Amino acid sequence: MVTHWSMLIDGCWVDGAEGSRIEVVDPATEEVVGTVPVATRADLDTALSAAHQAWKQWSDTDVWARSRILRDLASNIRQRAADVGSTLTSETGKPLAEARAEVLTAADQFDWYADEARRIYGRTVDGHSRETRIMVLHQAVGPVAAFTTWNFPALLPSRKVAPAIAAGCSVIVKPAEETPMTMLALAECSVAAGLPPGVLNVVTGDPATISEHLLSSPVVRKISLTGSLPVGQLVLRLAAERVVPVTMELSGHAPVLIFADADLETAVERCVAAKFRNCGQVCISPSRFYVQETLAHKFVSRFAERAAALSVGDPRREETEVGPLSNARRREAVEGLIADAVKRGAALVTGGNRCDPGGTGRGFFFQPTVLADVDASMDIMRDEPFGPVAAISTFTDLNDALAQANANSFGLAGYVFTNDVKTAFTAAEGLEVGMVGVNNFAIATAEAPFGGVKQSGFGREGGSEGIEPYLVAKYLNLRL
Repeated sequence: MVTHWSMLIDGCWVDGAEGSRIEVVDPATEEVVGTVPVATRADLDTALSAAHQAWKQWSDTDVWARSRILRDLASNIRQRAADVGSTLTSETGKPLAEARAEVLTAADQFDWYADEARRIYGRTVDGHSRETRIMVLHQAVGPVAAFTTWNFPALLPSRKVAPAIAAGCSVIVKPAEETPMTMLALAECSVAAGLPPGVLNVVTGDPATISEHLLSSPVVRKISLTGSLPVGQLVLRLAAERVVPVTMELSGHAPVLIFADADLETAVERCVAAKFRNCGQVCISPSRFYVQETLAHKFVSRFAERAAALSVGDPRREETEVGPLSNARRREAVEGLIADAVKRGAALVTGGNRCDPGGTGRGFFFQPTVLADVDASMDIMRDEPFGPVAAISTFTDLNDALAQANANSFGLAGYVFTNDVKTAFTAAEGLEVGMVGVNNFAIATAEAPFGGVKQSGFGREGGSEGIEPYLVAKYLNLRL
């Protein structure tokens, strides 16, 4: 059954001025599971007008009222987690357990910012004279244009929408064309929570048309993007024309430093689980494994054994651990990286091929793959693999590990496995990344800042820092 979805503009569900639609394809079956409208420029103008008007009213709404709506929105998402998770699985191919967990994590964003809305503090400052009073106020920056990619269609937009509306901004969200239905389901939850019309608008369709039109509009006062480096560069150029502030989380290529004193079994279990989560299509996925030489042989052997045992298949089955890649392009990109590495001398330890777990000949499935003896000359060590491929290399000591880990243009996340406190701190401080997990990959959480350095972007989402990009500091000097 194909589901027809509509856009949310100014509190109304609309199908677009021209009636055109795009199809949403299930990566596990290659079947069409839904259609969404193609927004026209007229639709976008309506959304911009709605966002502008709503911002004026919403920013003047007291923070306790904003907080209550955010809390209700989080509750609605949790109540609908099973249904939204099913939608998410159908358009991403993500295993059901992971899909439900993502929806609940999205709800956490709204819960967290329900509290942060009430903690937008100003301050008073003693100046040069008692004849003046100096105050600093924090006000909503204005309407926000938010763009997200396809791999986490519930969490990624929630990281933008929750702090923006907590700050008093209105938002126009453009979800990825591959996975728009999950965001529309979250929008339904916002309407049920009583979010006023125009505060949240969701538009779907052609990315180039939507981004160019929204970013050229004087209505938009802030841009937030999660996407690839090329998309980020394009958005920055468009933003520069109007000098609009941008927060962006771009590609990652996370190094993992595994020291000889680490617990082997713990490291292997956690590395395999994190590497192949969402079929490796995670921006903070561990992708470059650097293992200290004395531990390397054992680690590769156990890692490959565990990876080969993962259950690949229909993401709707509870026992499935690895679903399909998102589309044929991703599968071809993964194949190209593997072929380049093997050609340059890497050892293919396990996997490396397409697979057909259901015997249907359909779906973008790929075997969990482990490459050993990988070096810096190979494309997979420079280009984000974004797939079920683990590239393993070795290092001699801490300095060597950091030199190899930092020899990459990306700097989103990094990881360290060690039982030595000094090594943990020294390695974590030396990694050129925005986030570090020590003996742990569960670093993405609503209460902590999320973001990178270098070509992985700038700005932070999550934590108390996450609301700051949606606020401007206004300085008031009053002479008595």
